[in-house]
Amino acid sequence: MKNWLTFDLTAIEPEEGAPAPDRVIFGDPKFLTWNFEEADGGIYAGVWEATPGKWKIVYDEWEYFHIQFGYSIITEEGAEPLHLKAGDSMVLRPGLVATWEVVETTRKDYVIRL
Repeated sequence: MKNWLTFDLTAIEPEEGAPAPDRVIFGDPKFLTWNFEEADGGIYAGVWEATPGKWKIVYDEWEYFHIQFGYSIITEEGAEPLHLKAGDSMVLRPGLVATWEVVETTRKDYVIRL
């Protein structure tokens, strides 16, 4: 086993998904997820892409991500909207309750720790 990992999107088929219907605020957002790593201890790494729409998010995990392309807006309850575009990186912490709005199809690479 190699002790490194590359994110080669041609190496695996993406999983298709969408937010739970009861969390969708508007639109018909669809997801593609290339999950390259599922390690013991609840660590995941990969690439996620979403089409336009808006839905509620609730985080029980830590997530670091970096936006590759697109434009999205995350709005935490009681806070100002955070506008995300290519090149932006951030960490989402457990306990986050917010909305995620994809204005332009957005792709991010991520690392999640449960």
